[in-house]
Amino acid sequence: MDVTAYLEAAPEARRTALARLRELCVTELPGFEEGIAYGMPVYVRPGGTEAEIAWADQKQYISFYLMRTDVRDAFADRLAGHDMGKACLRFRNPAKVDFDLLRDLLHATAQAGPGGVC
Repeated sequence: MDVTAYLEAAPEARRTALARLRELCVTELPGFEEGIAYGMPVYVRPGGTEAEIAWADQKQYISFYLMRTDVRDAFADRLAGHDMGKACLRFRNPAKVDFDLLRDLLHATAQAGPGGVC
């Protein structure tokens, strides 16, 4: 399965938000390789071996995985009001996905250079 097939298989009610999330990843992560791992879209830095960004259509929400602790720490104030686990930012309502925040997180990840992932 590739990311296009992943999107086509997603529920129609979430497909627009997921497609926009993919577009942001492709735009803000230049040179990153897009693929599928662990059943979800992932983005790996050129020359890297581990995904730094991933997202998924879960049963109850859209999840956005930010595996860079340095970027999460830098955005702690903006992430504080969101439903977030260790590395997973969850959006229960596709219409309320904070695309401005996600774009900023993606941009910061790309600018951060190679680094450790959780």
